Amino acid sequence: MSLLHINDNNYAQLVENSNQPILLDFWADWCMPCKMLLPILEELSQEEGMITIGKVNVDESPKLAEAYNVQTIPLLALVKDGTVLDSSVGVKSPAAIKAMIDAAL
Repeated sequence: MSLLHINDNNYAQLVENSNQPILLDFWADWCMPCKMLLPILEELSQEEGMITIGKVNVDESPKLAEAYNVQTIPLLALVKDGTVLDSSVGVKSPAAIKAMIDAAL
């Protein structure tokens, strides 16, 4: 599965109406740590059985960034049924991201 691009316009359809958890990555083009996290998320998105991963550009989707109270990026937020189960700031290893998902689910 490829990474989903989530924005203010498609959030309800892709996240709120999803019956499965989704890992949201809040990022920006100018953020170097965000660029470091991208290949890790791309790799994880290809693994069988991995949850959906969505990328939210905070500059293009300020309403979502505000709704999630994003103050530092990259921010990973694991969301299920509209509730944030866990969140993490900064670049994480694939193992750390998988552990975050496993612990929350």
